[in-house]
Amino acid sequence: MKRTFLVLLTALGCMSLSGCKENYSNGEKVGNLIEFTQKGVIWDSWEGRLNLTQTGMNTSGDPFSFSFDNDRDDQDSLVKLLYQAQVEGWKVKIRYHEVWGLKNVGRNRGETRYFVDDVTVLDKDFANVSKRFGGERQGRVVDTVYVVIDKSELKNR
Repeated sequence: MKRTFLVLLTALGCMSLSGCKENYSNGEKVGNLIEFTQKGVIWDSWEGRLNLTQTGMNTSGDPFSFSFDNDRDDQDSLVKLLYQAQVEGWKVKIRYHEVWGLKNVGRNRGETRYFVDDVTVLDKDFANVSKRFGGERQGRVVDTVYVVIDKSELKNR
């Protein structure tokens, strides 16, 4: 009985460790940074959230959360680039990979399963609408207005 349990436990352990993948998925996301911070209790890591865009407009979905891998020490230039992109309001493309299994079980590498591989700046004037039209100042953005249409109210009229 003990021997069967030990063999079963060893087989299960080997299967769970062999099921871990470093590059479970790869992809790219485009948008503006809405959060970029260094945080952590035991292991400090750079974490960010990207407000996704589609054809120049913001999408209504949840922001994409990502991390910089603590196991890599060659990402200082990417951290600086993203920090500047957040301050300046640049539109960026983030190339990432997702890990699966026990590759980040203790959150020692970062808080998410998505790790940045590369960053590309797509538009440095994305947040500055007045610079888009030939460099001439044609107006200014004062505030953003969101309109919510309640369909049930329209039916009552």
